[in-house]
Amino acid sequence: MSRLSRVVIGLLLGSITFVVVACSDPPTKEMNQAQGAIDAARAAGAEQYAPEEYRAAVAALQRSHDAVGQRDYRQALNYALDARERAHDAARSGAEHMAQIRSDAEQTLTALTLATESARTRFTAADAAHIPADQLVVLREEYEHAQTDLQKARAELSQQHYAAARDLARNARDRAQAVVFQLNAAIDAKTGHRPVRRTGR
Repeated sequence: MSRLSRVVIGLLLGSITFVVVACSDPPTKEMNQAQGAIDAARAAGAEQYAPEEYRAAVAALQRSHDAVGQRDYRQALNYALDARERAHDAARSGAEHMAQIRSDAEQTLTALTLATESARTRFTAADAAHIPADQLVVLREEYEHAQTDLQKARAELSQQHYAAARDLARNARDRAQAVVFQLNAAIDAKTGHRPVRRTGR
């Protein structure tokens, strides 16, 4: 056997030995990397904003641990790599979803602020129109509730609870807009004002 042949055979045997050794130990490094990626995804809000992807990453890592318990280290490696990839996807998806909800919350808060300001103006107009106070009691209560929820929504937003801020602001906005509508109707009925209707041809 030539020296070159012996070298080639030695390299092949070395490669085979490396593969065997690599598969004979738990993929600790990859499993730790997967756990780190999952922790980072959770810190980025994936557990709340990308729950399906996050749970899939956690489940894949658990399967990796189960495979280690069964001494199936090759399968454990595959699961660990899958868990790491899924965690990265969860972090990315969570960040995108969180940004969208934050934008929705901010826009809804702006609409709520405008609605409460409009309601305050219409209450002044209602007083000028001499609408009896007892007719405005319920509307004033609704207005106060909307104002309270506006402050709560702002607090939730400042604490990065974007979904809670959005939902609070959305409900309060609808109530405030309803108050404006009813105030306008009451003022129109009192003053005899009727909106101009446009007819199409």
